[in-house]
Amino acid sequence: MKSKFLLMLASIVFFLNACSKDDNETVEALETPVANAPKDVNDNGFRAKWNYVSYSKSYLLDVSTTEDFTTFVPNYNAKEVTDLNDVVVGLTGGTQYFYRVRAKSGTEISNYSNIISVVTTGSSGIPEDPTFLKVKVNKLANPFFVGMAIKASQLTNGSPYDIILKNEFSSISAEYEMKMDQISTASGVYNWTVADKIVAYGNANNINVHGHALVWHNSVPQWLKDFSGTDAEFAAEVKKYITDVVTHYAGKVKSWDVVNEAVDDNGGTMRNTIFLQRMGPNYVKDCFQWARAAATAAGDTSLLLFYNDYATSTNTAKQDKVFSLLDDLKAAKVIDGVGFQMHNTYLSPTKAQIEADLNKAVAKGLKIHVSELDIQVNQFNDISTFTNERRLAQKAKYKEMVKIYNALPAANKYALTIWGMRDNESWIPYNTELNHPGNDWPLLYDANFAVKSSHTGFLEGLD
Repeated sequence: MKSKFLLMLASIVFFLNACSKDDNETVEALETPVANAPKDVNDNGFRAKWNYVSYSKSYLLDVSTTEDFTTFVPNYNAKEVTDLNDVVVGLTGGTQYFYRVRAKSGTEISNYSNIISVVTTGSSGIPEDPTFLKVKVNKLANPFFVGMAIKASQLTNGSPYDIILKNEFSSISAEYEMKMDQISTASGVYNWTVADKIVAYGNANNINVHGHALVWHNSVPQWLKDFSGTDAEFAAEVKKYITDVVTHYAGKVKSWDVVNEAVDDNGGTMRNTIFLQRMGPNYVKDCFQWARAAATAAGDTSLLLFYNDYATSTNTAKQDKVFSLLDDLKAAKVIDGVGFQMHNTYLSPTKAQIEADLNKAVAKGLKIHVSELDIQVNQFNDISTFTNERRLAQKAKYKEMVKIYNALPAANKYALTIWGMRDNESWIPYNTELNHPGNDWPLLYDANFAVKSSHTGFLEGLD
């Protein structure tokens, strides 16, 4: 009986010690929450959302009219919320707001989440800013080219395209008509007609011409795809093409995308193209060296050579591979800059992702061309008309992109090029590789050549 009593007493003591130990254990550190895109945006408010954080008991929500949170919306300075969302009310229509959140458990508070931008609806009656883009850019302390992707058929004197181009833009890129399969019809045989029209238009109107692109796996002419010679002979054909094109446009085309999209989307390898297969892993460097040599031989010592690619802001593995490639080209002294395509959406990439991407190029002393900018608003195919909410969200994203670019050091800025003029002519709604078939409105002008809120956002980004 005595032994049973002692055993019971020992068990009670062990239990009390265990409870005491649990009470004194350090609480798990709170992770930083992730804020999500808002929902139910209207004239007067929106629903702020964020992800669950383990061990948190509540969340502290900040809402501000400034991105640095120097001012707060009344009642939204560390407002305590016990749910994973909160309906923010009492706001002004057509206004940009920012929100962030922290997790809380007792006295412990996490770091701030990412910052989410949201524009309330309700300003459709406000006229857009009609200021010409290049006029405002040229007044900056450190101006840059404002570019537009064009087609030769748009360059008729007096057409709406012609008038807008001359008023608004200081640079042009051929959307497709200066690529290899458009110019090269056979070995050493070229059709210059359309490309010459584009270059002549730019030169005649004091508009910079950016060449796009010498080598791209999706623009290989059929005769080169079928080429039956040796790999060395194949490389010689590519060299001849690059040499002849650069020579033909020496002094007329001020910059070239020498190679376009050479890195695979999986990020770890080079894209498995005909050029990689037949010319080997150094083909990109070879192409740049041939372009540089051709320009030098033609006396064009100021020609700028760019590498161009997409999705490097969100795909960090791809970003790493691209910058490894750029390091090799820079070490060989054959590259001047990098083109970031920026086929973005109104939700992605984030400001921080874009800045990190561009700043890596700044650190390497490369010129930066935002080369193919458009901003999708219907990537989930969830709207059938261009809603006021998406219009204002797109405006904010254009403003953000231009503001980021304008903040770059002067030595690193080259051009910011919009990939097309009118929404109804954009490549985006009709591209079968994208996961949002149907309508989209990604550009600065609508189908009637009228400026959109995105155009105003571009201008505001220069402030």
